[in-house]
Amino acid sequence: MAIATVFWIPENIEWVFWLVIFLINAYFIAKNASGKYFLTGFMVSLVNCVYIVGFHVMFYAAYIDNHPMMANMKNNPFHNHPRIGMIVIGPVFGIAFGLVQGLFAWIASKIMKEPEAIA
Repeated sequence: MAIATVFWIPENIEWVFWLVIFLINAYFIAKNASGKYFLTGFMVSLVNCVYIVGFHVMFYAAYIDNHPMMANMKNNPFHNHPRIGMIVIGPVFGIAFGLVQGLFAWIASKIMKEPEAIA
């Protein structure tokens, strides 16, 4: 997704891809984690945040071409240093998306939970 948002996916439809990724991640976390589903989902998003921000910073010019709203954020305190802004604000989004991913993983674990055997 980090590479796709830089080069191919425009910002107006990016949320659809993120929703699909969150649902797929939630399924695999619920299926394979042995517990702590919320924490696992949260940590997955934090790890993703690191390389996503890295790609966005490294390929800033290409990223801004597909995300003109980001380029037009003049009220952003980092508008003169947008790469630094991405590095500072990226983890905030990672935490926010981590909360969403954790919630999705927790819900998926409840949906996929095997019924307990009646003794």
